[in-house]
Amino acid sequence: MLDTAIKNQLAAYLEKLQAPIELVASLDASDAARQMRDLLADIAALSPKVSVREDGNDARTPSFSVGRPGEPARIRFAGIPMGHEFTSLVLALLQTGGHPPKVDAAVIEQIKSLPGSFRFETYISLSCHNCPDVVQALNLMAVLNPGVESVMIDGALYQDEVGARKIMAVPTVLLNGEPFGQGRMTIEEILAKVDTGATARAAEKLDARDAYDVLVVGGGPAGAAAAIYAARKGIRTGVVAERFGGQVLDTLGIENFISVQHTEGPKLVMALEQHVKEYGVDIMNLQRAAALIPGDGMHQVQLANGATLKAKSVILATGARWREMNVPGEKDYKGKGVCFCPHCDGPLFRGKRVAVIGGGNSGVEAAIDLAGIVSHVTLLEFDSKLRADAVLQAKLGSLPNVTVITSALTTEVRGDGEKVIGIDYQDRIGGANRHVELDGIFVQIGLLPNTDWLKGTLKLSPRGEIEVDARGQTSLPGVFAAGDATTVPYKQIIIAMGDGAKASLSAFDHLIRSPAPAAAPTLDLGQPA
Repeated sequence: MLDTAIKNQLAAYLEKLQAPIELVASLDASDAARQMRDLLADIAALSPKVSVREDGNDARTPSFSVGRPGEPARIRFAGIPMGHEFTSLVLALLQTGGHPPKVDAAVIEQIKSLPGSFRFETYISLSCHNCPDVVQALNLMAVLNPGVESVMIDGALYQDEVGARKIMAVPTVLLNGEPFGQGRMTIEEILAKVDTGATARAAEKLDARDAYDVLVVGGGPAGAAAAIYAARKGIRTGVVAERFGGQVLDTLGIENFISVQHTEGPKLVMALEQHVKEYGVDIMNLQRAAALIPGDGMHQVQLANGATLKAKSVILATGARWREMNVPGEKDYKGKGVCFCPHCDGPLFRGKRVAVIGGGNSGVEAAIDLAGIVSHVTLLEFDSKLRADAVLQAKLGSLPNVTVITSALTTEVRGDGEKVIGIDYQDRIGGANRHVELDGIFVQIGLLPNTDWLKGTLKLSPRGEIEVDARGQTSLPGVFAAGDATTVPYKQIIIAMGDGAKASLSAFDHLIRSPAPAAAPTLDLGQPA
């Protein structure tokens, strides 16, 4: 099952086990069960601290649990955790075996102190690059707290269950049988949802923080670069972000980051966060900015949780989000057939009919990717022609199960109350209204800047982007901006990083040229003359 190179690497990791672990399999006569048996045998052969039993009685077959001998297992894999999920398996082995996790001590204590019983079921696809973070977070919670169970379920292997539970996107998490969340979630985000007092405690701590010299709002490439450049100047620097990493977390392959031939979004974000932390930057993750209150020499950023942060200068690097179609039915069926990540959710539509909205590079790439999985792809483009690179259009044209429709105005997403069943569009040339029956819709029509919270505070372009000059200065003195949220053209990772560095240098220049605060008056307590 495992090749020699992987076996050698895994054997080295398993040397870190501090306690014995037991893998208990529930198998049937399927090919998947045979592969699972081979995988478990390979793992057990690599360490004397790993044992395997095949007398499990779990209702999901094939599946296996990871636990300590003689103790109830709280981690289960209903599927063969290869591909992106192989790391989830390795971490489950190590952490169950006593190897300490690389998580902040405060997070560990918060997990251990959670009261109650939590049974998490996470539906994944092995090609999903967001799923492992969720699986690994829940597995760690199960290791640390006896009241938590975590089950990973491969949607491609358990198609009947996916259909019965109407799972239309991955990762989808159920808690105690009820919907809990969809999409990428960090362990901090999960804890914030289950620990009801966490928000108030966080707000109280944030409110008490001293003023920053530079406060960066946003934790994507622009925000990370800005924080590093500011901290290297030796000034007090903070980063407040709704989700550190931003859009890059949802990017699968990155091949145009100069000097790095290939990387993946989550890997790049991990490197960015580690680099920022090296300089002692105060990172405040999972915090959404709600308002900017400009001041004379001191600005304030109000957060959604009620806390207020103060700073002498502010760098806005809030990035952008996927643009939605804004047609009837889209919001109703988001996560129920309306998707934004073909890499993540594509495998759930194997053998089905889907549409891709958008004829730019992203849309055409999505259609090419999906064509190898689904039975048929209909690509709808508003313009009279596709806008993707010629090489991508040529590849798309060679695929027999793709239909391209241009001059198409999407008018409505149709559903049966539970899932998508079709899409309506208008022919912009002839005016005729048409309908396409399908099971999924992948929206790939660009980005919107995350600047709604700034309307009326500083100058925005008609498209909602923050207007900046060549130095990253906004219309407010002492407030700078960088990255995809600004009017800077070409939304690219490397451009956002350069923008962040430039805005940070401009903020530092602003600080050193600002008048020093007036000295406090002194009292002469000597005797009068």
